[in-house]
Amino acid sequence: PPLHNTLSLHDALPISYGKTISYGEIAREVNSPKAVRAVGGAVGANPLSIIIPCHRVVGANGSITGYGGGYAAKRHLLALELGLAADELPFSRGVKE
Repeated sequence: PPLHNTLSLHDALPISYGKTISYGEIAREVNSPKAVRAVGGAVGANPLSIIIPCHRVVGANGSITGYGGGYAAKRHLLALELGLAADELPFSRGVKE
């Protein structure tokens, strides 16, 4: 089946509170290591973004990437989970420093 149909399994992937996972790591978890863009599409189509924590999915280099609620909301959610202010996150303009 197409990856976007099987990625309801994304909610089964354990992304613990305060942790992140990359799109590539999810692709490898579903045995489709080259399907990074498909993972991005499936994560982006997530209608339950707080319940299925797509804000915890980041770029391969740890960068804060797209989020349906917007970049600022994603930063806020990650900061909240880490107990930091958004400006204290180890990211700048989406790139992990």
